[in-house]
Amino acid sequence: MDAQVLAVNVGKAETGPWTGRVGRSGIRKLAVDGPVMARRTGMAGDTVCDRKFHGGPNKAVYAFAREDLDHWQEELGRPVPDGHFGENLTTSGIDLNAALLGERWRVGAALLEVSTVRTPCRVFAGWMGLTGYDDTAWIKRFTAHGHPGAYLRVLEEGAVERGDGIEVVERPDHDVTIELAFRAFTTERALLPALLVVEDLSEDLRRKAVAYLAH
Repeated sequence: MDAQVLAVNVGKAETGPWTGRVGRSGIRKLAVDGPVMARRTGMAGDTVCDRKFHGGPNKAVYAFAREDLDHWQEELGRPVPDGHFGENLTTSGIDLNAALLGERWRVGAALLEVSTVRTPCRVFAGWMGLTGYDDTAWIKRFTAHGHPGAYLRVLEEGAVERGDGIEVVERPDHDVTIELAFRAFTTERALLPALLVVEDLSEDLRRKAVAYLAH
């Protein structure tokens, strides 16, 4: 199957028992019909509440693969709809976890760049619990699986919609994948120095790598 966007999802700010210390969250993402502008600050119509850890140019768009949602659907024994993991783009036919940091994709009219990894937070765990899934060890389970999906920068703003192809137009000359970066950030800190070969490494990953070397 050719790589494509299965759904474009956006969320509105809500309050609820899953929203944690911030008290508001836009993690409930619903599919949008028709084109949605991918802007450098995020997808049009999407709301980011906790800007200390989410949003910004390096986390403008979050992509998660339908193939990985299907894995969790089987593991959890319940349907997991597109957008349920808080992703803006539900993708198919592309291994997001094997994508290289700095890899560039043409998606619809937008040019996107793989920038950093998503790390699971308490809001994510609370949301999973609220909607009837297991939240007792969700962060550990998600981390152990090691397939976090990819955050994307928007290099060229443009409209994206369901059915758009995902064309990899540029791959950098290194081997730092999303999966490797996630392991370095979470369970295998000794891998952190390897991330520094990435020319435009996101601030969160660079800070962790530099701090590791300082010790």
